[in-house]
Amino acid sequence: MSPSSIESGRPARSPDYELAINGERITPRLRGRLQRLTLTDRRGLEADQLDIVLTDDDGQLALPRRGVEIQVAIGWSGEPLVQRGTFIVDEVEHAGAPDTLSIRASSANLRGTLPGKRTQSWHDTTIGDIVTTIAKRHDLTPRSGTTLAGIRVPHLDQTEESDMHFLTRLAERHDAVATVKAGNLMFIAAGQATTASGVEIPPIIIRRQDGDQHRYASADRESYSGVIANWNDVSGARLREVIAGENDNAKRLRPTYASEEGALAAAQSEWQRIQRGAADFSLTLAEGRPDIYPETPARCVGWKREIEETAWLLTEVRHELSESSYITHLRLECRI
Repeated sequence: MSPSSIESGRPARSPDYELAINGERITPRLRGRLQRLTLTDRRGLEADQLDIVLTDDDGQLALPRRGVEIQVAIGWSGEPLVQRGTFIVDEVEHAGAPDTLSIRASSANLRGTLPGKRTQSWHDTTIGDIVTTIAKRHDLTPRSGTTLAGIRVPHLDQTEESDMHFLTRLAERHDAVATVKAGNLMFIAAGQATTASGVEIPPIIIRRQDGDQHRYASADRESYSGVIANWNDVSGARLREVIAGENDNAKRLRPTYASEEGALAAAQSEWQRIQRGAADFSLTLAEGRPDIYPETPARCVGWKREIEETAWLLTEVRHELSESSYITHLRLECRI
């Protein structure tokens, strides 16, 4: 029984899950065998991961083939389960004694996502056009926020570089997150707590009594006062610089950018990242929350004043289920 159930006098809830392989429901065959199901949901183009460990004392479990699809839904018994996506099996391991079957799978959309190196020059275009072009190449639906989509890109080279790596580099330059979810290629502003269409995501409230363990760490906000970026002024035949923040103790970026606009975008993006990294918070929810995802804003109530007064954003969500328990681990960073 979880601590919150004891304190409230509520009856303990039982974890529940649904698993299907290539669309065929297999949950009834697995009841009583689940030792651990771990689902890690990350921001950006890093693949989400599913790990399942099953007991096989009687030797009755068949080993799934690598490459098959597993559909996953998780939650609590008696409540609607939350669909958490489709994963493709990467690794299968059988060990003993006692005999166990371990399965590792990665999110279907990101397994080998946007493969193949290519060389292309992007000239006098916009981020929205770039995202749309790459999405169409890979049979994905482009989703980019209005503000980001309209940002002009005077010139950018993609040289022997995969579309995934190129998009990641473009996202870093504009302090954005590029990711593939449910058939959508999403390019959204990092730390802004908005959907790709610009709709604000409502914050979740996390109370101290919901948690089991926590860790808060704060770095020195004054370690850098700003960020400086250089750009090549061809008309004036000299190197110029732009700054985001203050010049007193500014971090200097190594690349030299082709335009003032590109240099300023890079400086502002890095400055925002530095500010968001000023504090981080991780905690474990005693009762799992199947309905929360990265890039969701959060308010944390019941901890120290510094924690309560910080506007937080979820960056990683890890669900851990067994036949008798379900907890959720959260990683958060401060919003700016």
